[in-house]
Amino acid sequence: MTARDVLWSDISGVYDAILAHPFLAGLADGTLPRESFRHYVVQDAHYLRGYAKALAVCAAKAPDVDATVMFAQHAAGAVAAERDLHAELMGELGGSVDDEPVAPATQAYLSYLLATAHGGSYAEAVGAVLPCYWIYARVGEHLLAAGSPEPLYARWIAMYGGDEYRAVVDAVLDETDRIGAGLSVPELARMRTHFSTTSRYEWMFWDGAYRRETWPV
Repeated sequence: MTARDVLWSDISGVYDAILAHPFLAGLADGTLPRESFRHYVVQDAHYLRGYAKALAVCAAKAPDVDATVMFAQHAAGAVAAERDLHAELMGELGGSVDDEPVAPATQAYLSYLLATAHGGSYAEAVGAVLPCYWIYARVGEHLLAAGSPEPLYARWIAMYGGDEYRAVVDAVLDETDRIGAGLSVPELARMRTHFSTTSRYEWMFWDGAYRRETWPV
C-alpha cells in the first residue's frame, strides 16, 4: 500500500461523517443558512492565514528543491485565495473578516497545525497539512456532481471541485507517497496520527460553521 492508501484508510469514517454533515448537505441543496456560510467564510479566511504559514514551514523543511518550490507556491496561493475569493464572497455576504474573532475550532486547529509543523519532522508536517488539501478535493468532487441551486454555494463548489485544484492536490499526494516510502514504522505512525487528528479538525471546522460557533465565555 502507498502512504496515501494507508492514510486514507485511517480516516474513511471521518470522511463519511464529513459528507453526512448538514453543512455540506445544505451547500448541495441550497438550504444552508447564509449566516452559517458567512461564518464559514470568515473562519476560513482566518484559517488560511495560519495554514499558509504551516505550508511555508513545510517548504523550509523539504529535503529537495522541487518540494520546497511546491509548498512555497502553495503558501503564496493560500494567501491569494484568502485575499481574493474571500473578499469577493464577503462583498456579497457583508462585513469584514478583520472585524470578527477567530472561533474556538479554528483556533484549536491552527494551534495544533502550527505546533506540529514547527515541532515535528517534515513527514509529520506534511501529514498535518494534507487533510485540508485532500478532503477539500474529495468534498469538492462530491458536491460538484450534486450541484447547488444557490449561485454563491455553486461558485465555492466549482473552485474545489475543478481540475485545477485537483492537480494541486495530486502533486501533494505524490510527495506524500514519496515521503512515506522511506519512513520507518514509528515515523509513519506519527504521520498517521497527525493526519487523523487534523482530519477530525476538518469535521469540527464544518460543524463550528454550521452552528456559528462562538466562545462560550
